[in-house]
Amino acid sequence: MTDKQRISNLVESARKYLKESNFERALSLAKEALSIDPNHVTALFVLGATQRRAGHSVDAEKTMLRVVESVPQLAAAHQELGLNYLARGQLNEAKKALKTSLQQDASLPASWRFLGQVLSSQGDEEGAAEAYRKELMCREPDPAIKKALKLFSTGRLGIAEGICREYLRNNPRDVNAIRLLAEIGATLGVVDEAILLLERCLELAPDFHLARANYARALSKQDRFDEALAQAAQLEKAEPSNISHQALTAALLSMAGRYDEAHICFAKVFEVVPDSAPLLTSYGHSLRYAGRGDEAAVIYRDAIKADPSHGEAYWSLANLKTVGFTQSELHEMQQRLSSIEVDSSDKYHLAFAVGKALEDERDFDNSYRAYEIGNSIKRRYSGYKKEDLTERVSDSIEAFTKDFFAEMGEGGNPDDSPIFVVGLPRSGSTLIEQILASHSRVEATSELHFISRIAAQLEGKRKRGDKRKYTSVIAQLDKERRFELGEQYLNSAAVYRTRESRFVDKLPNNFMHLALIKLILPNAKVIDARRGAMATCFANFKQLFAQGQPFTYSLEDIAHYYADYTELMRHWDKVMPGFSLTVNYELVVEDLEQQVALILEHCGLEFEQQCVRYYDSERAVRTASSEQVRRPIFTDALHQWRSYENYLNPISEVLKKRGIQP
Repeated sequence: MTDKQRISNLVESARKYLKESNFERALSLAKEALSIDPNHVTALFVLGATQRRAGHSVDAEKTMLRVVESVPQLAAAHQELGLNYLARGQLNEAKKALKTSLQQDASLPASWRFLGQVLSSQGDEEGAAEAYRKELMCREPDPAIKKALKLFSTGRLGIAEGICREYLRNNPRDVNAIRLLAEIGATLGVVDEAILLLERCLELAPDFHLARANYARALSKQDRFDEALAQAAQLEKAEPSNISHQALTAALLSMAGRYDEAHICFAKVFEVVPDSAPLLTSYGHSLRYAGRGDEAAVIYRDAIKADPSHGEAYWSLANLKTVGFTQSELHEMQQRLSSIEVDSSDKYHLAFAVGKALEDERDFDNSYRAYEIGNSIKRRYSGYKKEDLTERVSDSIEAFTKDFFAEMGEGGNPDDSPIFVVGLPRSGSTLIEQILASHSRVEATSELHFISRIAAQLEGKRKRGDKRKYTSVIAQLDKERRFELGEQYLNSAAVYRTRESRFVDKLPNNFMHLALIKLILPNAKVIDARRGAMATCFANFKQLFAQGQPFTYSLEDIAHYYADYTELMRHWDKVMPGFSLTVNYELVVEDLEQQVALILEHCGLEFEQQCVRYYDSERAVRTASSEQVRRPIFTDALHQWRSYENYLNPISEVLKKRGIQP
């Protein structure tokens, strides 16, 4: 027998014993093969794999490094290195090795699976979800689902949704397909349905941990934080060593406004994963919302140091709006943006950050181009159709007339504690909220989704193409039911209240539901935060929202949205005179004290000077304006759009066609 044959036999035997978990025998045979040829690649690979499985991680690393040095294109060897690093908690090294493995061979499902695990442990849930989808594709699922996965990855969500639904008609118990459909729904903003799908998924597969994590995040989008935290607790109990579950708990606590608890939880996570850019970024968000913006800026920069390609950290730093980038940082960001070939979260986050940095440098042409890149990527994933809002506005104007309200008569819950601030994002709503929350008899609860949830509850599930039932259902509400719905809203909001007082709900999109609010909470007060059309529209275009507001990623869509909103508000003012007060941002800037007095008078509150000094408040603020409202009012934002005027013709053209002076 030749040496070559002897080595081959020894290696095959070693593989056999490795599969049987007889590590001692496998090690002995692999070493015997290497005694004949110390550089035999296959023997080295089997030895390294066995060393890893046997827990000899240091020896395994040394062995596998010899393999990749000898055959750098061997994907399996990089995968083994990645698994070894993962077992030792060296997440950055594991990620690098696994990505190298997939660069050599993108069809390795195990590399995708473990890469997803690493990314999840580092708080990169978007990346983890993409890795999971790639793993499914590698495992050759049904062709239909494979197609849906590809479509999802390229932003063609509507087609992907249709394929999934058709597949599930014949395969209703396929949990991977159910979870995928839920993920598509959550991305499109159809959270209610996503939750129902994930509940079905977990009913069929209680140990499907990814689905449970998805479920927790979906619940959090509906402000159901106690339920979400309970799901995270289940995950921690099932996999106590999986740091991603602890990271999820920290993020959920932060979203719930329980910042002290969140920061303690983050500290524990950082003991295990000290240099994760996504986790550092998440921690930065928590600090920012808690009013610790300077500390947040430091953490965001730490995230960039940990991973210079992590786009969200750049945007988070830019979005503080109180921090500038150095010339060298800006140059680095521009280079990174141009080098990212695949449209991704990192790319659009970085694009918005570059846009803001160049705006600060007054390089408006290149700033606009960067904003345009970010918006074009986001729009593909939004699924937004401007016609939907126009139809809803038209239906409301037709149904909710003066005669309608006269016929409905009195009713609803008489509680006068809610103050709703509505309008468009970036129109001064957070400033108004901060003014009101500075009053001794008012507290802020931020953006609550309970009115829209009641609206969805009333309308029920609607098949695609069916006529909306919203207006007809509301018309059928009797006095008792209206009282119950008002009580439902108040009970839901109570979770976010700390004392008996008036409270502010500043979800901008509630302007759609003023008829419903009037019927169930007739003594509530409404403030319409209004800002000049061009200023508002452009401010939304250059703002990257963490979630929601899908209309903001196209100049034309924004302009149509603004036109629909103003048309509906004019109607509300006509049929419900005095119910809402329009507060123009420009007038607030011009004469703050007078506008504060009008706001307080409308809400039935006595004037308090501290409302004029709203910026002294230390309360938590969870919106894009969180840092701005902690400073005295400034006029810079009034005319920022004029620097981009050459690019904004699509806005002005739509507005003119809709009868609005730009």
